[in-house]
Amino acid sequence: MGEKRRIGVLTSGGDCAGLNAVIRAVTHRASSLGWEVLGIQEATHGLLSRTPRAIPLSFDRVDGILTRGGTILGTTNKGNPFAFPMADGSLLDRSPEIIEGYHQLGLSALIGVGGDGSLAILRKLAQQGGWNLVGIPKTIDNDVGATERSIGFDTAVNIATEALDRLHFTAASHSRIMIVEVMGRDAGHIAISAGIAGGADVILIPEIPYTLESIGRKIKENQDQGKNYSLVVVAEAVRTEQGEPITITDSLGQCRLSGIGQYLSERLCGQLGAETRVTVLGHTQRGGTPSPLDRLIGSAFGVAAVDLIAQGKYDHMVTWQQRQVLSVPIAEAIQTYATVDLQGPLVKTARGLGICLGD
Repeated sequence: MGEKRRIGVLTSGGDCAGLNAVIRAVTHRASSLGWEVLGIQEATHGLLSRTPRAIPLSFDRVDGILTRGGTILGTTNKGNPFAFPMADGSLLDRSPEIIEGYHQLGLSALIGVGGDGSLAILRKLAQQGGWNLVGIPKTIDNDVGATERSIGFDTAVNIATEALDRLHFTAASHSRIMIVEVMGRDAGHIAISAGIAGGADVILIPEIPYTLESIGRKIKENQDQGKNYSLVVVAEAVRTEQGEPITITDSLGQCRLSGIGQYLSERLCGQLGAETRVTVLGHTQRGGTPSPLDRLIGSAFGVAAVDLIAQGKYDHMVTWQQRQVLSVPIAEAIQTYATVDLQGPLVKTARGLGICLGD
């Protein structure tokens, strides 16, 4: 059975499908080694509490969670521990409290599931606090540089593709231009993957500048060929033609990307005199039942992360590369983010299919 250990697992950043598959896999693999597993609630916020908020994870606790969306542990994408917003508006370094929470739980190691931002914060905490940390990549944007697949991406693409499948019919029925705005904070992976799979006529991603004239030509080409509608997919990070981001500020004063779909709708309507409609998928891409691939990737990553702990291989992140689960140092994994490769197969496929990419 090996040395008795107590390990923690937390999910950090935005939620996505496949996180519960990770939690389940970590629990099963660690329990098979005779280890205790604690699920830390609401990411690093759970470590701020005194006592830290954590639940024991066992076979019974994780039974039936494989197909559930979200995360049974909760998560947060707010409150940088090194500049934590306080009630009086000040910022306080609360990292010592979080570090102490890890030690209060008596953890031998921690598995952190998150994107590049979350993993960077967890790594800094681990370095300062003497934690043994292993990372697992999670982001629907699929932009963590060292892995071909991140948890949540496949489900998000499936949801966006299904939306496009449904919109074909209503677009054709009303001779409309349907614009679908999908997530993609820094990269256009969801947009180009779903756009190709869903039969879009135009795909706009932040990696490729566009002109309204180019989009208009494609829509006119469709009309000349007897197609009375067009589908446009746009990633939320796409900017105006002048390079300005489109954002909103919410009631908490936080600025976030939103509105490029409506921006395009207004301009295409004015330019072409066509009827346009906008569908913003938003957080629907994060929710729902995880796809089989996200369950598989999550399960493989969870097992591999526990095995790294068993090997004493800390400060590493598991990765999916060339159909294998490997690992790389976390610092290397988050050094760069992966944008859409302009010379890669998806861009070539889109162009070969006659899809307009805006340029």
